[in-house]
Amino acid sequence: MNKRNFLITAGVAGLLPAGAGVAAAASARQPALLTVSGAIGKGNRGPFDPVLDQMMHKHGIRFDRAHAFDAAALQRLPAVTIKPTLEYDAKPHTLQGPLLTTVLQAAGVARGSAAQLHLRAVDGYNVEISLADAVAYRMVVAIRIDGQPLSLGGLGPQWVLYEADTVDAFKNKPLNERFALCPWGLYHIDVKAA
Repeated sequence: MNKRNFLITAGVAGLLPAGAGVAAAASARQPALLTVSGAIGKGNRGPFDPVLDQMMHKHGIRFDRAHAFDAAALQRLPAVTIKPTLEYDAKPHTLQGPLLTTVLQAAGVARGSAAQLHLRAVDGYNVEISLADAVAYRMVVAIRIDGQPLSLGGLGPQWVLYEADTVDAFKNKPLNERFALCPWGLYHIDVKAA
């Protein structure tokens, strides 16, 4: 080790106020893109804040604890690929992201629980679905479409959906009726214990 560089680094660190390293680490955290609340594990963020959580406030969302995922956290989860035909252009597209159950498990939700999920999108669209149906439909929290990140203002940054072309409950429905349980622009999931 270069003794001079060590001494300079140690000297500069000694000039910084106490806690500066903690502040630097906190500033490295990216904004939350998806928040899971309700019947979860201990969570990684505090309670709902009526001032800072304005969209949630306007949508009537409240919680004591939650698990927030930023883009990096979602990208670290094991991803799957599906290729549904989408209603917007009647063409198959490649979507990638973690299974919804994988996201929920990362938030501390037991896979076999009899929970109800309330999925909410940024435009206020929301659906309720059982965890059992989410498992049966193999729902995915897509973060990429055709190799590109899903964008806010488009279908993202997250879109929860399934491969409707192969799921028995949807494959014979008209294309425009297959994705009613699939909010694009997903930003919040409320887990209710049954």
